[in-house]
Amino acid sequence: MTITASLVKELRDRTGAGMMECKKALVEVDGDLDAAQELLRKIGQASASKRAGRIAAEGQISVATSDTTAVIVEVNCETDFVAKDENFGAFASYVADLVLQHSPADVDALLALQLPTGESLDDARTALVAKIGEKIEVRRFEVMRVRGDIGSYLHGAKIGVLVDVHGGDEDLRKDLAMHIAASAPTRISADDVAVDEVEKERKFLAEQAAQEGKPPEIVAKMVEGRLRKYLNEITLLGQSFVKDPDIKVGKLLQQADASVHSFVRLEVGEGIEKKVENFAEEVQAQVNAQS
Repeated sequence: MTITASLVKELRDRTGAGMMECKKALVEVDGDLDAAQELLRKIGQASASKRAGRIAAEGQISVATSDTTAVIVEVNCETDFVAKDENFGAFASYVADLVLQHSPADVDALLALQLPTGESLDDARTALVAKIGEKIEVRRFEVMRVRGDIGSYLHGAKIGVLVDVHGGDEDLRKDLAMHIAASAPTRISADDVAVDEVEKERKFLAEQAAQEGKPPEIVAKMVEGRLRKYLNEITLLGQSFVKDPDIKVGKLLQQADASVHSFVRLEVGEGIEKKVENFAEEVQAQVNAQS
């Protein structure tokens, strides 16, 4: 059977696969569109399985919001080049929209969602792996139930922030989201830090101060001062505002008669151990293996 350009185009429109891959699939199944589509899907699954052991530490953060809910997701790939690909970006945005619509319990439930096409989100992910040629993972997401007004910020799609604020205006919410992106607080205030964490830090600081040879009463004051500094460094309200270091974020909120209900900050690849490639060492290892 002659494989026409229009037939190849139709298969490409269905699957998003490359022109050559579509033509090869059609040749193999004698021009049967449905069979070619199924064949490309299987090729995609094999490709995804082959790449399963690779490290996907690049990617994008995407956000989606409504009046009552805000979501933030991390979708990973292997290289920064693919992270900037429009197909990958569209997929990451679509994932965020799906989380906003369905509020799945976890990533597995998200991937199992059935799309209007009849396939699952995981099927769509597998097809994108085949098209782009890299491992792609939906790593994590957070769903925020809005109590006030949402501020959001994306820093080059690598860092994303959602912050739920009571009071203030849109500029304040944006400033807070940008501050959280830059300064990475882990809690809103010192009251949110667990007692055992505080005591662990106090013990560490006491041991550190005792080695300086100061009298016990001086050591006690040093410990409490350093503990306050530590708590200020990790809490949003205690941090110096990134746009004006002379004012604390807590004071900024007080001046605007505003408060923060909650926030979420995600950074691409956070906590993933990246593989560092050394080309020279890799070549030398191959030479040694052959000698």
